[in-house]
Amino acid sequence: MSTVNPYSNLGLATLEGSSAPKKQALGQEQFLKLMTTQLTHQDPTKPMQNGEFLSQMAQFGTVSGIQDLQQLFKDFSTSISSNQALQAANLVGRYVSAPGNEGLLSIINKNGDLGSIKGKVELPSSTPGMTVKILDAATGNVVKTLDLGTRVAGPVTFKWDGKNENGVLSSPGVYKVKVEAIIDGKNTVLQPEIESLVESVSIAGNGGLKVNLAGLGNVAFNQIKQIL
Repeated sequence: MSTVNPYSNLGLATLEGSSAPKKQALGQEQFLKLMTTQLTHQDPTKPMQNGEFLSQMAQFGTVSGIQDLQQLFKDFSTSISSNQALQAANLVGRYVSAPGNEGLLSIINKNGDLGSIKGKVELPSSTPGMTVKILDAATGNVVKTLDLGTRVAGPVTFKWDGKNENGVLSSPGVYKVKVEAIIDGKNTVLQPEIESLVESVSIAGNGGLKVNLAGLGNVAFNQIKQIL
């Protein structure tokens, strides 16, 4: 008695004498053919119950829906990344504000005039005393202390004109910025946001965008707090 192979018309090889790959993807068309063949060759004495049939269809529908959802998220992610890349490219040549502990004191014109290091701090509560210390990046020595006095909670801006404690202009270069305030009776170090010039934008290996700041390295695009 000959045995009917219910899978012969589906393009799926059986184990006997087959050299097909061990794992094969089952698409929607193949699934429907397999379901039709299963119904055609089922045992008449033990027909498939409606519940079993609907269960198999529901399982396949769930898998198909997840695949469609994954593709939609992938397309959405690509669209967001492209939009961010365009926005980041428009930052080149502009100043931005981002969290950092260093600022660049640079020459701003052909006459050799120096610019300034500017920034902002978000003060969590009122303070009777607040200072910004500018330190030499190499030695850690304090170059200038800016006394901001009593301040209320909220954003506090600061600016260093490049002059040291003796009123002499410092050399161009990178300087560390340290902000301290008396919070609840304790001397607390706060995180400043430094204004910096954007030189270029690059895409990292993981697809993230990096904004390259003049003299200060790079920061992630999502760390930019303000475009100036």
